[in-house]
Amino acid sequence: MAGRGQDESIRQTVALSQWAEKLGYSRFWVSEHHAHPSIVGTAPEVLMAAIAMQTNTIRIGSAGVMLPHYSSLKVAEQFRVLDALAPGRIDLGVGRAPGSDGKTAQLLNPDRYASENFPQQVMELQAWVKGQPMPVGHPGHGVFAYPQSSTAPEVWMLGSSDYGAQLAAHLGLPYAFAWFITDGQGADQALQMYRDTFKASPSLDKPHATVCVWALAADSDEEAWHLFKSRARWRMDRNSGRIGPMLPPDQADRDYSQAEQMALQAMKASAFVGSARNVADKLRAMAVRLELDEVAVITWTYDPQAQMRSYELLAEEFKLKP
Repeated sequence: MAGRGQDESIRQTVALSQWAEKLGYSRFWVSEHHAHPSIVGTAPEVLMAAIAMQTNTIRIGSAGVMLPHYSSLKVAEQFRVLDALAPGRIDLGVGRAPGSDGKTAQLLNPDRYASENFPQQVMELQAWVKGQPMPVGHPGHGVFAYPQSSTAPEVWMLGSSDYGAQLAAHLGLPYAFAWFITDGQGADQALQMYRDTFKASPSLDKPHATVCVWALAADSDEEAWHLFKSRARWRMDRNSGRIGPMLPPDQADRDYSQAEQMALQAMKASAFVGSARNVADKLRAMAVRLELDEVAVITWTYDPQAQMRSYELLAEEFKLKP
């Protein structure tokens, strides 16, 4: 955010997790991005540990760990430690996308073809986090991820295309579609494919799906759309290759090209923005249409207080109970 340090944003995330728990939300997930000046989620597992120490009941998750950057064993060990800190509260969401540019991705893992091994990595990760042995002949046979305990992280598949949906279905994993990345494009097809091809697993006997949407509620429609200006400016700038901090809404207006104006109008038409009642009605309608088991909401605003107020209003509207 303009005028606010990146370190402050990290600490604000911890405070937001405490607020979400107090309001009665079920999960609090943090993302992974690298070399991105306005999204500083470079180490979700470290941030999750801090959140685990400041909360008591809410589930804490990664949305997600970009697995091709890392060793499956190391990720399993990290999340086994997290589960020891917050037993039965850890969600391990994994994704295949780099969460960065190509140069940064290669610095994280010099193997340019690492993403091709993603399905194998996920299967290894599942076994290691659950304390299951690797088969004879596997290089990891006889190797286990510690610490072990009576609980284990829940593995989720994240995605914004058919690929993740198909893999989640094949492995019998819960699936989260990143609506906020695609503005909903491809969601119907991916979710239908996930349900149609789902194979039960020891940890999940039927499909379990959610989508993550960007939503912003305020005390009035007018206030919400005013706050939305910060998000709109950031998105339009990003689409043209200009990545910078989120600006205050009063400073967010600029002259948009005709193409940008059309894109902005389309963005507004599908946005979950407005009073709590209006936003909640849109979320309910989407959840019913897509037959969702859960809905995840991400709210980026310039003002942390407006962000916290948005989550408070939605908690009241959905009658969440702490």
